[in-house]
Amino acid sequence: MTLRCTRHLLLGSSGALALAMFAQPAAAQSTAPPIDDEADVAVATDEGNVIVVTARRREERLQDVPIAVTALSGDQLEARGAIDITDVALTTPSVTLEASRGTNSTLTAFIRGVGQQDPVAGFEAGVGIYLDDVYLNRPQAAVLEIYDVERIEVLRGPQGTLYGRNTIGGAIKYVTKRLGDDPRLSLRATYGTYDQADLTASFAMPIGDSGLAIGGGGAVLTREGFGTNLTTGEENYDKAILAARGSIEYDRGAVFVRLSGDYTDDNSNPRGGHRLIPGLQSGTPVLDDVFDTRGGLNDPKQDVEAYGGSLFVEVEAGDAVTLRSITGYRKDDSGTPIDFDALPAVDVDVPAFYNNEQFSQEVQALVDLGRFNGLVGFYYLDANARTVFDVRLPGTVTALTFGDVDTETYAVFGDATFEITPQISISGGARYTWDTRRSDILRQVFVGGGSPFFGGPGVLFQTTSNFEGERDFEEFTPRVSLSFQPTRDHLFYASYSKGFKGGGFDPRGVTTAAPDQNGDGTISDAEVFEFITFDPETVDAYEIGYKGSLLDNRLNLSLAAFRSDYTDVQIPGSVGAVVNGQQTFIGVTTNAGEARIQGIEAEGSAILAEDFAGPTSNLVLSGMVSYLDAEYRQFIDARGIDVADRRAFQNTPEWAASGTISTNLPLGSGYVNINGTASYRSRTQQFELRNPLLDQEGFTLFQASVVWHVPGDRFSLGLHGRNLTDEEYIVSGYSFLAQNPDTGEFLRNADGGFVPTLGSEGVLTAYYGNPRQVFVTATLDF
Repeated sequence: MTLRCTRHLLLGSSGALALAMFAQPAAAQSTAPPIDDEADVAVATDEGNVIVVTARRREERLQDVPIAVTALSGDQLEARGAIDITDVALTTPSVTLEASRGTNSTLTAFIRGVGQQDPVAGFEAGVGIYLDDVYLNRPQAAVLEIYDVERIEVLRGPQGTLYGRNTIGGAIKYVTKRLGDDPRLSLRATYGTYDQADLTASFAMPIGDSGLAIGGGGAVLTREGFGTNLTTGEENYDKAILAARGSIEYDRGAVFVRLSGDYTDDNSNPRGGHRLIPGLQSGTPVLDDVFDTRGGLNDPKQDVEAYGGSLFVEVEAGDAVTLRSITGYRKDDSGTPIDFDALPAVDVDVPAFYNNEQFSQEVQALVDLGRFNGLVGFYYLDANARTVFDVRLPGTVTALTFGDVDTETYAVFGDATFEITPQISISGGARYTWDTRRSDILRQVFVGGGSPFFGGPGVLFQTTSNFEGERDFEEFTPRVSLSFQPTRDHLFYASYSKGFKGGGFDPRGVTTAAPDQNGDGTISDAEVFEFITFDPETVDAYEIGYKGSLLDNRLNLSLAAFRSDYTDVQIPGSVGAVVNGQQTFIGVTTNAGEARIQGIEAEGSAILAEDFAGPTSNLVLSGMVSYLDAEYRQFIDARGIDVADRRAFQNTPEWAASGTISTNLPLGSGYVNINGTASYRSRTQQFELRNPLLDQEGFTLFQASVVWHVPGDRFSLGLHGRNLTDEEYIVSGYSFLAQNPDTGEFLRNADGGFVPTLGSEGVLTAYYGNPRQVFVTATLDF
């Protein structure tokens, strides 16, 4: 009833807008206020076309920072109609962000070829996601919706000497707005195609002159599906999200304290995939609409509940010393039915639960002595991740997987910059990390139906894994950079950094399938341990760059060339197999020996014209381009053969580019912003072995928006279009068909048909990016 009433309210309040032809840019022009000292990366424009950040924990112009970083303000994201955090990838170099296959709110993130696709417990993220400085240990519920956001920040390359948790590929930070000293109330209503109906609100209220303030925000986000589940009758790719945030702040000059909490409940329907081939036994044809599905699995109920809180304390202990404490707690629980085969019958059906909980504590001490700036810190994380799922196969055979992983990590880290001369400075940092991973793995086969854990009638046939293990990892990871700034507006830099991600245990591993490496006719505990575990991975990253502000700050450029030597790359996967006469699947995590990733990135923005149609008019062009050359140097497969030249990096397009043009034009006593963006990605593989039907060829997305602002920006009315050409593009998928391990070509049986490796109908299922969406927004600020 709440969602239905919201939709009617928005229908009555949105009104009609003129047609638009251009989209919101990813330009550097932002109307965000000057940054706060506590921020990690922020955007400001108090010097015209200048971007100001604090990537090194102090306020600096972007062109003064020897780090590859992109920052997008909340105003930029709101103006272009950004929906969730995955939209950031459209205009950021070398970044892939998408909802994980078969889910609505689990995030798959890659930066410069480094990431993690599999969301099950036991696999750590290659890209760190932060919510208000609190690291999210798991990807569930990490597709964060865009509301009440101050900025989103992307740091490319290994992070660890400035941030609490070490991340090997980069970091993405979602930062909400501070309450400030003035009362405010903001309301935003959206209505669009597919009956999209969103309502968001945020407020801030200072309490007298006490230094205290309270505030918060909430969102009701709804949309009908892009397609239909033809078996259950439910909407497919729909949205039904309730979210809220609240905070209490105390700000008295030298002391700042913020206690905040958030809650999200995603009740969207299960996301069903699109079969790319007919049923191998039933002959069920491929559906015409890629957003329709026939998947019959609808238990457990699709539901994602996530909540958490943080306590941030900052004390200026003197003119030169600042102390900080960041305490965080998070918990999320997900019920997710995934019908791999996307057919009504039980063939490869996977009901799943994900349960995650974490506590983290970070402390920092910052020193600013003018020519010397430094930071030292300590980080602690205690996290638990549990994944439980059935794999229901034909003939009422079910494989139950229970994986429970505890992670405990400690780290000390530091970073400092010394200005040798006004033109030359050197910075260096170091981190020492201790990781402990404990895992309980239970794999059982049931016959007669689903496992009792999911309410099925199955009877235990055999236990294929009953494993407990613990591993410790520790690593020293340094960073160093040299900067040369011949003038205030030009910076050249070179840097080296090392990244590290600990190893672990594959919860899908079948211990009874472990090889008898000793040849003594038995499988020892040591052989089981080696079969279930995978090793840490490391990256040695080298980068040179240039940042410049030219033509009186009308042109900003950032260029970077980098190379990463990637060792023991963790590649989780699963294959169909027969164990003790029963069809099942086995988790197989490979440590590819060596890889090299190198590339070039460029970002820029230019003010082409100002005041050409009045004092509020301008014309701005911005864009980015990235080239990634990622290749394996050593990749030993299950046959013991080096297939490095026949494997490629997943989710890593060779080319990515975007271009945006934006103009402000006077309209009455207000103004209208008209802008357009085109975003291109070249061919992308879903897995290391190419898949002729699942891999996505290159494509371009076009966005458009027109937003009218009244004087003082108290009210705005916008029309936004996304994926205007209605491009169909695959973002993820599942494949359980026999392939040639060298060429990737599908193997065929005597009749010329595909050969399934799991189930009988054949699994080749794709999930697609959003189709064309058009929506209007109305924003009111008090």
